[in-house]
Parts: sequence; structure tokens; C-alpha cells
Amino acid sequence: MSKAKWMGISKVRESIATSSSEEVTASYLDTILKSRINGYVTINEGAIARAQDIDKNKDGKGHDGVLAGVPIAIKDNISTKGIQTTCSSKILQGYVPPYNAHVIERLLDAGAVILGKTNMDEFAMGTSTESSHYGTTLNPWDHEKVPGGSSGGSAAVVAAGEAPISLGSDTGGSVRCPAAFCGVVGLKPTYGGISRYGLISYANSLEQIGPIATNVSDIATIMDVIGGYDPRDSTSIKQEITYQDSLVDDVTGLKIGVSDEYFAEGIDEGVEKSVWAAIQKFEDMGATWEKISMPHTKYALASYYIIAMSEASSNLARFDGTRHGLREEGENWHVMASRTRAKGFGEEVKRRILLGTYALSAGYHDKYYLKALKVRTLVKQDFDKALSNVDVLMAPTMPTPAFKIGEKIEDPLALYLTDVNTVPINLAGVPSISMPCGLVDGLPVGLQIIGNHFDESTIMRAAYSFEQNTDHLAKRPAGVE
Repeated sequence: MSKAKWMGISKVRESIATSSSEEVTASYLDTILKSRINGYVTINEGAIARAQDIDKNKDGKGHDGVLAGVPIAIKDNISTKGIQTTCSSKILQGYVPPYNAHVIERLLDAGAVILGKTNMDEFAMGTSTESSHYGTTLNPWDHEKVPGGSSGGSAAVVAAGEAPISLGSDTGGSVRCPAAFCGVVGLKPTYGGISRYGLISYANSLEQIGPIATNVSDIATIMDVIGGYDPRDSTSIKQEITYQDSLVDDVTGLKIGVSDEYFAEGIDEGVEKSVWAAIQKFEDMGATWEKISMPHTKYALASYYIIAMSEASSNLARFDGTRHGLREEGENWHVMASRTRAKGFGEEVKRRILLGTYALSAGYHDKYYLKALKVRTLVKQDFDKALSNVDVLMAPTMPTPAFKIGEKIEDPLALYLTDVNTVPINLAGVPSISMPCGLVDGLPVGLQIIGNHFDESTIMRAAYSFEQNTDHLAKRPAGVE
């Protein structure tokens, strides 16, 4: 493994069986150190020791879980005990959590080796990873393009062969967007399907942790490890799903809904053609499709940003210099907190906090926030109605391929508009998976498959069948074997 490799869990485990977890982990770390894409914020200094410990227990008496010795990358907003976790923000620089997130506990119990923490838009606020305090991550397909966001680092390191699998978080498309831009697979599970305990909050009612991988089988493997109920998370729901059972190559009789609202003005012609070609492929495989209407989709983006920014203004109030991270001294708490936030938060985070605070302020709460909640209900009802008549919905993940670094960062509204096809799913709380379905000008296009609440089995069956009958997941960035 001297070069970056496009490897799934099964191939990694084969390499571990013929060599060792230490050797495989060291190879990934070597690849990371030579990388130019800036995908990691922090490298886990204990990764080699962890791999050595797993190698000592190959007899099955110790770490013999499904991920025994398999390296994984973790988004920088998921708490990892003993490993710096900054949300890619200056205000949390140097913060080392004293506890693990629920998903990290599950991964470690399964034998995984944490390679490090991946770069992201600061506090998960962005679509391009350009708002990170640690600089922009580069798209492995084209270093002049963004990798998507906010989990840009998590998708980019998988696409670049710097980790076989990773975890991200998805508030309005932050797993699916970078998965689409980087040509890998990303799942946003049903809200409540994965514990949010240990996820540093941006918008509680919208965000979910989700896996990113090079194939659908690995998504199922990770979900079987990290999914399930956690009493420490009040949003966690008792719902048992065996994701591996979804890996069936058969879509005969599958009913697909296609909404014109997801092919609206601004969609790239090449993206539209690629997605329709994918839908046609499903039809060739035995599925059927029909047009459906999602009339409130046009209001979803405004609703989403009002809700997300309002929740952010509350969640980020805890970062004031008194507990952890950056602290700028002042003559009293008010001055100290003001100076700390002014210096510690980036421009995009400040913008969203201010807008969220305004939307929640006296005299404007009913006009903006309450109205956004009502629109959210209408969006959810659109999904309920549509998915009562069809099995899945299909749409482009993103309206365009990856755009140039710097192209939209000075125009926040243009950047927000790129989320038009992903945010409705978070408002409704339904699951969605993004997977490659073509290339436009050498850049990946993502197909988004959306299902009903806790019906990941159907969308993953569809994704797996598409994967097995096409060669899109065989395509990879230059330099990755």
C-alpha cells in the first residue's frame, strides 16, 4: 500500500490478514502526510498503538469486531476522547474532549482505528469547506474545485485513498453534498436513527451523523455498527434495522417518484442528463417511475436557513471563553465573551448567529421562526404524501458539479442556493443516500435516492442494485489506484 488506494472494508481486512493492522494504518498515515488536499485537521498520535493492540489480539480473544484493525476518519465536530476536536474553528483550537461520542464508542468496540479528525466548514456551516479556520480542503478530482461541505474533509479523504471510510454529519446536505462532489457514497439516515450524543451541535432538530464510503456495502457495515438507540440522546428512537440485509441486487417492481421541483431552474444540463440516465437504468432493471409533485419544495430553503440559524444562535452561545478553547481577557464577562467570540468565530459563523438571533428576537419570532416551522410541516407532508404512493424518490444530489474554490464564498446567497435539493430531506427527517451516477467535465455527479422514515433498507437496496449494475463506483480521481 505505498500509493493511495481506493479500498473498501473487505479489501482492508484482507490486507490486515496478510500483513497487520499496524502496517495498513502506517500506510494510510504515510499517504496522509504526503497529501496536498488538506483533508485532516488533526492526526491521531495513538493510531499506531491502537493498531498494534488489535494485532496482538488476532486470536479472537480481543478486538475481533467487524472493523477490527480497519482505519477510519472522523469529522472534526464529533467528540473523540484524547484527540483534539475543534469544529475547524479557532475558538475551539486546542480543545480535547474528555469523552467519546456514542458513535465513537461503537466504532472502537468494533475494533476500528481512528486515523484523525477531518477538515470541515467551521461548525458545519457551509457547502464548500472554505469557511474552515484551517484552510480549504481540495477536491481530489480537481484541486481547483471545492470538495463540498460541510463534511468536505471526510468525503475528500475517502476519495483520495487517505481513509477507507469516514464519518460526517448532515444538517442540510453536509454528507450528501461532498459525497456527490467527490464521487463517493454518503448516507443521511432517518433523524433519530443514530445517536447525536457527542456531536457538537449546530442545529439540533436537523443534523444527523452519517457514513461516507467507496461503496454501498461499507455504508451498511458502518450503519450496523453505529446505528441504534442511545438513552443519552433524547432524539434517539428505538428502531432496529439490520442494514446488511438491504444488500440485495433486485429492484423489480420498485416504484420511483420524480419531482420536477428537484430539476428546477439553475440545474446543470450535464447533471440533469446523468440523473435521468440513472433513472432509465433503474427502469431497465425492472423498476418503474412516475412524476410526482412536491409543491412546497420552493419554500424549503428559506425555512431551513431560518430554523438552522436560529438553533445555531442558541447552540453557539456556550462558546464564550469561560469553559474551554480560546479566551480573550476583559474587565468583565461581557467584554471577555465579546472579544473571544469576535476573534474566535469566522465570518460565516458570525453571520448565521446574528441572523438566527434576529429571527428569534421579540417582534420577529412569529414573523420568521414560527412561520418557518409551519413551512417545515408542509414540506414533511409533501414527503409523506409522495412516499405513500411510491417506494423511493430520485433527484440530483446537487444541481451542479463541484464549483471552483472562491467562486461563491463572497456571495453567501449563491452558496446557500446550492443546497436546494438536500435541505428538504433534513426538514422532513427522512433518509437519503447519494451515490455517483456519471461525470460532467471530469467531475462526479451524485444521484440522490430518498426513502420513507426508517426505510433505509429500500433506498440502500436501490443503491446497491445500481452499484452492481453500473461502473460509476469504479471511477476514481487521478493518482488513486
